[in-house]
Amino acid sequence: MFSHDVTLEFAYPSPRVARLVEEAVALETAALEDDRSRTTLERDGRHLTLGIQATDLTALRAACNTWCTLVDVAEQSAAIGRRRGYLDHHFNE
Repeated sequence: MFSHDVTLEFAYPSPRVARLVEEAVALETAALEDDRSRTTLERDGRHLTLGIQATDLTALRAACNTWCTLVDVAEQSAAIGRRRGYLDHHFNE
C-alpha cells in the first residue's frame, strides 16, 4: 500500500523543451519502480508532472531525490546541446 505521495511539477519555455526532458526521463519510470515506490510521468504542453507514491517517508524522499536528479541532468544536457547547436530543432517553435 502506498500511503505517501508527492507531485513534482516542472515548467519549461516551450512544449518542445518539456518533451525533450520527458523523453530523457521516461525510460526510467519502469526501471525505478519497486515494491516501495512508483512514479507516473505526464506532460501537458510546456509542463511536466511527476507523481510519486511510496510506502514510507524514506522511500518517498529517496524517490524525490532520484527524480529531481534525473530531471536536472536532462535539463543540463538539453542546455548544453542547445548552446552547441545540436538540439536547435527541439527548442525552436
